[in-house]
Amino acid sequence: MLKLTGATAGAVTVGTTLAAPRATAAGEGLVHPGMLHTRTDLDRMATKVKAGAAPYTAGFARLTANRHAQSGWTANPQATVYRGSGSPQNYAILYNDIHAAYQNALRWHVTGESVYADTAVAILNAWSAKLTVLAGSADRFLAAGLYGYQFANAAELVRDHADFDLARFQRMMLDVFCPLSEDFLANHNGAVITNYWANWDLTAVACVLAIGILCDDRARIDRAVDYFKHGAGMGSVKNAIPVVYDDQGLGEWVEAGRDQGHALLGVGLMGTVCEMAWNQGIDLYGYDDSRFLKGAQYVAKWSMGGEVPYTANTRKKGAVNGWSGSESATAAAGVDPAMTRPIWAMIANHYTKRRGLSATYLTRIAAQASPEGGGGDYGPNSGGFDQLGFGTLAFTRDRTIESASPSPGPHAGSGSTKASGADDAPSAGATAQGGKGEDLAATGTTDVVAWTAATGITALAGGILLLRRRGRSGGPAQ
Repeated sequence: MLKLTGATAGAVTVGTTLAAPRATAAGEGLVHPGMLHTRTDLDRMATKVKAGAAPYTAGFARLTANRHAQSGWTANPQATVYRGSGSPQNYAILYNDIHAAYQNALRWHVTGESVYADTAVAILNAWSAKLTVLAGSADRFLAAGLYGYQFANAAELVRDHADFDLARFQRMMLDVFCPLSEDFLANHNGAVITNYWANWDLTAVACVLAIGILCDDRARIDRAVDYFKHGAGMGSVKNAIPVVYDDQGLGEWVEAGRDQGHALLGVGLMGTVCEMAWNQGIDLYGYDDSRFLKGAQYVAKWSMGGEVPYTANTRKKGAVNGWSGSESATAAAGVDPAMTRPIWAMIANHYTKRRGLSATYLTRIAAQASPEGGGGDYGPNSGGFDQLGFGTLAFTRDRTIESASPSPGPHAGSGSTKASGADDAPSAGATAQGGKGEDLAATGTTDVVAWTAATGITALAGGILLLRRRGRSGGPAQ
């Protein structure tokens, strides 16, 4: 059975030893730590590694072998970070420092050795004392989204450390990162709503959600969740997964018609959003009859070289009141089964261990990717740092069926505790920009872990939209 929803429904456009801190609750029922890792998760990692349990020990070995996870890493903070062509790009400095902070913080929680916490805190404090602007081409929005959610996760792991300047770090996140991501979700850089592929929206949603948690800001959390469910852009769940094949338990990932690298990026980002929401009591994993499960299964099967159905689609491109065109994807792109990202352990363990569901392709691809590494293990370029990784260590869990997410729901408790100066709207000084037609043509960096040919995308002139189901054999459309 074929179901079309969202932007592709019918003929429409695609749119020394120091004990780690105990968990604390703050804000309107929020839990800390409560992004990608809860106190239960961190305790499980430490206990399993100490006991020499597999596969945790293999996952921990990947962490300790990574050069970013070494104590004494020295931060190199910048006042302005640039990403994008035509700018003096220095964003690699930022993402390397973020991954060093995260990896050292995670290593501290597993070992209890304070030298790693001290290193993480020093990195985070150095950046919050200096960074004021993210700039560049349209790729500045990617920088805000990707590095925003990652920075927030690193900070969440040390938020109660005596030497961490949490308030200053929160202010940096609210002033520098969040305005760009919120502006992108509202205005899409002045482009038509489908100009940017799903991963652009998903980086922004991940950033807003993570900063909402970091800053005890329920309103921002709710906005991120609402966009995931109902957003008009390509990254909302029904637009990122526009077609569901119920008879196969698969959901077509829209960027499968683009290339494998970006499809993997999108699945990893959506999984990140779902995991952070789950840890705050919001079940996005199960939303719309577990639509994300079907999309992740689709990408897993396809990435392993399996045959998947594909419904051709066309999306409009261009600037609002400016140049316009369209682009059609008529088949799933070719794949390299050896290509991987550290995204699968988190997703597979949720559906099979937390929920007790069958997820054959997720189980298989997670086993192939194990033990997962992190930033620095998947190449030196930015694509190798798009996920924080180490899922074998962090997300492997015993099977315990949970029928609902474990933490307080979206409106638990009373009152709201926000970071000092936290507003619902972006700050007035945000360099969000938008509407430059020449800044829209390239809708994403080409800097990914690896590329594959045969993307199946054909550029079209005009705005004609075609949506049709292809035969599973790859024959004529029906």
